[in-house]
Amino acid sequence: MEIDCLIEDPAWEALDVEALARRVCAATLDELGLQAESFGISLLACDDGRIAELNAEFRGKPAPTNVLSWPSELHQPDPGRMPDLPDPAPGDPPQELGDIAIAYGVCLAEAEAQKKSFADHVAHLLVHGTLHLLGFDHINDADAILMEDLETRILARLGIPDPY
Repeated sequence: MEIDCLIEDPAWEALDVEALARRVCAATLDELGLQAESFGISLLACDDGRIAELNAEFRGKPAPTNVLSWPSELHQPDPGRMPDLPDPAPGDPPQELGDIAIAYGVCLAEAEAQKKSFADHVAHLLVHGTLHLLGFDHINDADAILMEDLETRILARLGIPDPY
């Protein structure tokens, strides 16, 4: 699994977010039967101000959020159905799934408010973002159930309690 990590907020360095992302994103792909070494993700570990700018620019919401994702390919499966997953040919260079941005301050505040480990909460958000890159969403109830079930299974595989 290739993770191209840009750390804009030095607070992230204490967590080793790049190593965490590599482990968590690989587990997400493995759960879906995908070979992690066939894929890459770009990760921006930023502060709340930067993610607020991105949220305003791309979603029209000028406020900080925990995680944002931009898939390389747009997927629109029927509600509650698995999206078509990528299927790279053996020997192909790693396929870029897309970009994830994650905000330190929002994640820390959420983890504290929910009485969760910061690392576990970030892991959950990285699983969540990776699933978005693969075409999963939670706009309607059927999609949310599918996505949350996958998140719970992937996190259990990593020894992380159910976040819901």
